Amino acid sequence: MKSLARYALPLLLIMAVVASFAYLQLDTSALMSRDGAVQMGEYAAAFFSPDLSAPHLRAIAYGALETLAMSAIGTLLAAVLGLILALPAAGRFGLVTQGASRLLLNALRAIPELVWAALMVLAAGLGPNAGTLALALHTAGVLGRLFAEALENTPSAPSEALRLAGSGRIGAFCYGTLPTLWPQIMAYTLYRWENNIRMASVLGFVGAGGLGQMLYMSLSLFQEAQASTVILAMLLMVLAVDALSGWARQRWVRS
Repeated sequence: MKSLARYALPLLLIMAVVASFAYLQLDTSALMSRDGAVQMGEYAAAFFSPDLSAPHLRAIAYGALETLAMSAIGTLLAAVLGLILALPAAGRFGLVTQGASRLLLNALRAIPELVWAALMVLAAGLGPNAGTLALALHTAGVLGRLFAEALENTPSAPSEALRLAGSGRIGAFCYGTLPTLWPQIMAYTLYRWENNIRMASVLGFVGAGGLGQMLYMSLSLFQEAQASTVILAMLLMVLAVDALSGWARQRWVRS
């Protein structure tokens, strides 16, 4: 019986893979054929000669700055909105507001950035405004939930001492709770900024501007050389932002 159970799972996985190939009707013979391999090789080789002309590089620089601005402003708006929603979500204003704010945060977080971008393109039109709003709305749901959990785990003794000394609710939060919470807020925000840089490069596929829109246009027109340059620019920008975020965490969070 144990041996049957041991082999049942691998057999089920093999059957699921075979059924997936049959259901999707994949033409594996054309994919593995000599002509298919030659075509894939020619297509891949076209990406190894990026377009480094001055006009194209200027357009990429503008798109990179647009992508960077989208991610930075979207993350900043998300951090402010997330902190505002985190206060009631942590139970600071009663159970009713806690449930409503948690429901709102779950709704914002449950809708992917690409779906938000498609909705914002319909509402705000094509361009970086739609991408910025999409990043802000989804990231607000993520950061709000993280900030709320951090608030729940923050000791309440300093703020309660300030309240007993005559301080108001806002002053007690700013001077009693926020200094303890600040390193976590910065760490979460910088981490989400790294993610938003990558996502901002993708949102252009639905018309939200930035390098993603340039990549979509190049691939749509089968301009492999131009697309290769855009991909290299995305890679360099992500590496630079990762390095900057790591330095910022070392400078502002861990110290």
